Amino acid sequence: MSCGRNFQKTEVEKRVILEKMRKRGCRITKQRMTILDVMLSRECSSCKEICYYVAKKDSGIGQATVYRMLNVLEEEGIISRSNMYRITAAQEG
Repeated sequence: MSCGRNFQKTEVEKRVILEKMRKRGCRITKQRMTILDVMLSRECSSCKEICYYVAKKDSGIGQATVYRMLNVLEEEGIISRSNMYRITAAQEG
């Protein structure tokens, strides 16, 4: 049952993050959704690792796209590079 709870938590975090991005004026693209799904599904310690898992899901997403997405997430306070690219803040506000 905890797997279901984790899924629900991840979906809530995802909705909150997407809302923050929309408020900032970011388009929510298929590529951004894929990157976000990867980041929410596993703990990655580097951009290279994120790129690896993203490429497994969609080989058309390049490293530059991942870096741009990470910059957007960091500017919004959702991730911290000092925290190994983990989602740190997905709270309404």
